[in-house]
Amino acid sequence: MAEIRLQTPLTEDVIRKLKLEDTVYIDGHVYGIRDATQIRIFDQGIAPPTDLTGAVCIHTAPGVKKLPNGKYEKVCIGTTTSTRMNRFFPGLIKQYGVRAMIGKAGFLQDTVDAMKVDGGVYLAIVGGAAALETEQIVEIEQVWREDLMPECLWKFRVKDFGPLIVAIDAHGNSLYKNVKAAAADRMKELMANL
Repeated sequence: MAEIRLQTPLTEDVIRKLKLEDTVYIDGHVYGIRDATQIRIFDQGIAPPTDLTGAVCIHTAPGVKKLPNGKYEKVCIGTTTSTRMNRFFPGLIKQYGVRAMIGKAGFLQDTVDAMKVDGGVYLAIVGGAAALETEQIVEIEQVWREDLMPECLWKFRVKDFGPLIVAIDAHGNSLYKNVKAAAADRMKELMANL
């Protein structure tokens, strides 16, 4: 386990060097994305409005305030559960070059397998850390598809964004799978002692 600082955009080579349980901090840009934007991309067939090659995305629908100049001010930017958006991440990697997703609760095995093939990682963030996340977002630089508010596509400039844990790496290893297996083993042990 190592502590690693990453500068976006990321390459597949950088992603493949990350190992399960490494701690990661990100500088550069992170793209906020959620259900509605991904449905528009994949179910409606409308490509993203910006190049996502090498991108780090985060599952979020941020609380923001629109300013008179049209820009957005951050209020509270937290992270949501990724599992329900499992079906979208393989396409984000393969079709659009996204390299990492930040979220909570992980992905299912089919997506873990796709991440291994095409080079993607899942970076877990602690639930309830929205105040810290909001502080680490320096600026909301751009927003696309405002009709989907708050599930638009957001471009955040970040500094020292983390700590994030490599919970699924690009080699098919999953912290969620490991914890589930350990819990099942422990349950068998407890049941045998009843």
